[in-house]
Amino acid sequence: MTTKLRLNFDNKFIRTLPGDPEPLNFRRQVLGACYSKVLPTPVSQPQLVVYAWEVAQLVDLPVSACDSPEFAQIFAGNALADGMEPYALCYGGHQFGSWAGQLGDGRAINLGEAVNAAGERWTLQLKGAGPTPYSRSADGLAVLRSSVREFLCSEAMHHLGIPTTRALSLVLTGDTVIRDMFYDGHPKAEPGAVVCRVAPSFTRFGSFQLFAARGDLTALKQLVDYTITTDFPHLGAPCPAVYLQWYTEVCRRTAEMIIHWQRVGFVHGVMNTDNMSILGLTIDYGPYGWLENFDLNWTPNTTDASGRRYRFGNQPSIAFWNLGQLANAIFPLLETDDISPLQAALNTYQQHFAEGWQAMMASKLGLQQFDPASDYDLCTDLLTLLQSVETDMTIFFRRLALLDSHADTSDDAQLMAPLLEAYYLPEQLTPAYQAQLGAWLRPYLQRLRRDGLPEAQRRQNMNAVNPNYVLRNYLAQLAIDQAEQGDFSKIHELLELLRHPYDEQPDKRHFAAKRPDWARQRAGCSMLSCSS
Repeated sequence: MTTKLRLNFDNKFIRTLPGDPEPLNFRRQVLGACYSKVLPTPVSQPQLVVYAWEVAQLVDLPVSACDSPEFAQIFAGNALADGMEPYALCYGGHQFGSWAGQLGDGRAINLGEAVNAAGERWTLQLKGAGPTPYSRSADGLAVLRSSVREFLCSEAMHHLGIPTTRALSLVLTGDTVIRDMFYDGHPKAEPGAVVCRVAPSFTRFGSFQLFAARGDLTALKQLVDYTITTDFPHLGAPCPAVYLQWYTEVCRRTAEMIIHWQRVGFVHGVMNTDNMSILGLTIDYGPYGWLENFDLNWTPNTTDASGRRYRFGNQPSIAFWNLGQLANAIFPLLETDDISPLQAALNTYQQHFAEGWQAMMASKLGLQQFDPASDYDLCTDLLTLLQSVETDMTIFFRRLALLDSHADTSDDAQLMAPLLEAYYLPEQLTPAYQAQLGAWLRPYLQRLRRDGLPEAQRRQNMNAVNPNYVLRNYLAQLAIDQAEQGDFSKIHELLELLRHPYDEQPDKRHFAAKRPDWARQRAGCSMLSCSS
């Protein structure tokens, strides 16, 4: 079944790269191919929950098309618009540090690549649209709770200024899906849903790793050459020297993404190499979470609870490790036995991250630039302080802008008064802690005075990088609770709120409050599993 909804599909990926010759959709190892053609599984009763009009504009879809009945049919997987040629990607990856072999799009199906009037290429992908050859023992479906989280977080991250895949739509299927949320032997039926994700490309580190692991250098070179000519055309025609330039740019983009994550307190939760975008985009919103009380050791993923490999403070080093695996994959294409140029390129990640982290921290503190002589200790001492008592990261940095750099600094309690909203447990604010905080605030205020920015300008600068609103874990759960009862108003309200995360929005201040006590240990508000 096709419809009259008009998009300009080009589908260069499947026109250019080798595909799976097997037309039937059954689980198997797929060799020598970048993708398998597969159709979404029809659902019983598509119901549009929400769409992002800004993402529709990216692919030249008018609002009238999004409001049409056929929109829900297409983006639930029941119909194809003209030009759509659905396929699932083949890739491998390291999961929790161990090579997992072939993985692939087990519950994601690309509808095709739409080229807009500006010449931009956007791949539309359904998540939760049914099984593919890469589904292994899974059903390829998704539930409403994970789909709400993915839709809202994709858009929240974009409006925070963080490189990310986008979300066009969220559609209920009318069917139920069986999930064991905590893998504890208590499965239950949950409402099914499909999210349409949008990105220039969904190619991952693991896309290259799989071909390298199999020794299929022909397919590896085809994929690398395609990626460079399509997504990195400014680098020129593919050749060994350009491969090295390309890899260096991937390292830089990845560093920039991780710096943004650390800036706002985002924890991805599953930084496997198959979840790392070659474009430096945040991809695959599974058991992610936002730091509420600042904790470098926190992970939102129950599967990672013991090893904490993907904890907040470890994200920069994990990205470096993952880039190392990508380097191993592409090394055979460099036509040399000398690994030092590739190692030098990998080391640029550390340089970009170090310099970017310093600039990011300076901006969060309202400084015009980072001064290593004073600011390194200023930053590291602050991070130690934030972790010593339960301190809400988002509120602390937002309230820090309210300090008066010319205020009387003789009294610790008075000095920290503007920051009190950030603390979860008042009993932790002992005289000893207040003295420690005062000992940090005094040189900080002195540093601000030395910097010389007018107070109003400093506060404006700080409020432009320290968000007032993030998708707090409990807020997402409230939206899920209501949506599971058929009320989608909270999803729409949060989407509008998160379009302007740095603004005050006086009538929405309750969304900037710290996590309530009831959410401290509640499922969905503290940690999540990979189940979705």
